[in-house]
Amino acid sequence: MKLDITKTNQAIERLLETTDNPRHRFLLQAYHRHRYLEIAGRYEEIFAPDMMVEDPVYHLHALGLNTTLRGQDAIRNLYRTWAETGECVMYTDDEKIAVGDNMVASMMTGYQFKPGKVLAAAGFDIDDENAMYIYKAREEMVWPYDDHGRLIGEDVWEVDPDNAEIIKLDPADVITTQEAAEILNPLIKPLPSFDETVARSRR
Repeated sequence: MKLDITKTNQAIERLLETTDNPRHRFLLQAYHRHRYLEIAGRYEEIFAPDMMVEDPVYHLHALGLNTTLRGQDAIRNLYRTWAETGECVMYTDDEKIAVGDNMVASMMTGYQFKPGKVLAAAGFDIDDENAMYIYKAREEMVWPYDDHGRLIGEDVWEVDPDNAEIIKLDPADVITTQEAAEILNPLIKPLPSFDETVARSRR
């Protein structure tokens, strides 16, 4: 199972083609940038002042996690761990996205790389702690944004954990954090100015 991570954001790109509202376009662009930065292991850039509020809150009930993270330090630690273990490498399929003035919502089949040791420590029955696996599951997400287009947090749910699939990867199909960065760096675009984008729409 060799994933084409360049297609992870294709649902966002399709919605951008039909979205004219400048505020909504900005949120979709921020959502697009955030996801590729995360997958590429460039997590520090997610915390830029124009992308995230000072005190974000993540509610994560998916991908083997059941936790609430409060504040940039706690969230940064999660992203740092994922970059180090390769868990930052993700992919989405069959995604449906909706955008409003202060939120982006998504339904998808999500895929996340998981080292065997991480899965075993979480209580999953796997046959090789030294292998890399994919955790595949249906997910629903809501990402709230403030009035300046900055991420307030993430609310992520796994719809049916009992039906999640744990798929062992052939070593040839493993994508490392460094490889993900090399693949995605050309696709990561800077954000426009939120104030200028919204101001232009009011003229």
